[in-house]
Formats: sequence, structure tokens, C-alpha cells
Amino acid sequence: MTSSTDQPAFPDTTSEESREFISLFTRHQRRIYLYILSMIPHPLEAEEILQNTNLVIWKKSQQFEVGTNFFAWACQIAHYEILKYRKKRGRDKHQFSDEFVSQVAEAVKENQDLFELRRNALTFCLAKLRKKDRELIQRRYQGNNQGKDLADDLGRPVNSVYQSLGRVRRTLFECINRYIAAESYSHE
Repeated sequence: MTSSTDQPAFPDTTSEESREFISLFTRHQRRIYLYILSMIPHPLEAEEILQNTNLVIWKKSQQFEVGTNFFAWACQIAHYEILKYRKKRGRDKHQFSDEFVSQVAEAVKENQDLFELRRNALTFCLAKLRKKDRELIQRRYQGNNQGKDLADDLGRPVNSVYQSLGRVRRTLFECINRYIAAESYSHE
């Protein structure tokens, strides 16, 4: 899967192992990005780290054993890329210690399935909201819309907008909890 110059090369798609690797690689891109984003709060920087991680994953594709946990393997590579990035930015005084970042990385890896389940639940529950409630939530959380700005845009009193947001959040919270409970029950 790699060339003799150790440059990323497109794997030979005729072998079953290569096709499986490509499938795992593409299937886990979002999860790897979210893993990186949990430790690097700037999306553009997280994307840059993801690209570097992808290059290393590609270079090391021969080392991956099909049948093992691809996500854990890829996250280990991402973890090292995050540490390299942090070292490069070492002069920034607003950084957590490497030990703390490592602990967060481990916690994120351990809880990734739960995070994915909650994300799926949120998507499901948002789709079930009434159109006006979904639009209210989207307007509030997309961009920098604060409650007061949103109230001004809607021509409604601020208190009324906050009450509506609170009601919609409770509805989402309850729906998400029901979704997770149903998923947990279905896997027993």
C-alpha cells in the first residue's frame, strides 16, 4: 500500500485487505475529526491535523491489521499529530499540559460510541421538532446569535424567546434520552 519512498500511495484496490482498509478509512473520517476537535478547539487547525493524520495513516496502512480496531489505531496516530502540533505552538501560554491532553484523548476514545449515539439522537430529535421550533434552535446556535439579537430579529420580547428556547431544549433533551434508552434496550 505504500511506495518505496514512504510517500502516501493509493492502495491497490484489487486486494480484499486494501478495500477493507479504504472502507474503514473513509467510514471513520468524521469520528477522527471529532476526536481531534475535542482537543483542538479551532476547526481549521483540527482539519489541518486531520490531514496530517491522514497522511500518516496512509503511510502506515501496511501496519494496520484488518480485524483490529481501526478507530483506536487511527486515534493513536491522531494523538501523536496533536502532540506535534502542540509542540510546534509551544510558546502559546494558553495551552493545557500534554498529560491533560492525553487524559482527555483517552476519555474521548472511551466515550466515542456514546458521543456518536448522542449525535444521532440529536439529529433524529431535531428532525421531529415543529418547523418553527427547529428554525428557532438553528438560528440561535448557528453563527453568533445571542438571545437578545434573535428577539430583535423576530420582533419578540427577549423573555419570550428565552422561554421558547428553554421549552425546545427540554423537548430535545427528553427526546434524546428516550432515543438513547430505546437504543440501549434494543441492544440488550
